[in-house]
Amino acid sequence: MKEEKLRNFSHIAKLIRTKRLSHPKRYSQSELSKLLGYKNGQFISNVERSLCSVPLKMLSKVSKILSIDEADIKEALLEDHRSTISNYLSCNDEIKDSKDPLDKKASTAARENYSRPQLGK
Repeated sequence: MKEEKLRNFSHIAKLIRTKRLSHPKRYSQSELSKLLGYKNGQFISNVERSLCSVPLKMLSKVSKILSIDEADIKEALLEDHRSTISNYLSCNDEIKDSKDPLDKKASTAARENYSRPQLGK
């Protein structure tokens, strides 16, 4: 499973798009991006297509511009995070269940490297 398919941004994407389009000013993607300090609309386009999330440092600004309740943003981000964690856990289960010895070796090596204490640091 590829990294981009493991990460989920669908809830924040839907929230941002819905609030942008229902806002009295009906900001374009480009307008909203510029209000957030980006050069063009590509940032909001990426968010709304679930390719990325809104950076944490921008959450306050986005919520003020689009009049999004703090609880709604928190819930959207938490749902995306829950889904992402589930995807990663499922991916790990697929590796454990794999019959391919290379997959098992890679999984074992990753666990050993993760659990091995770093000496001298």
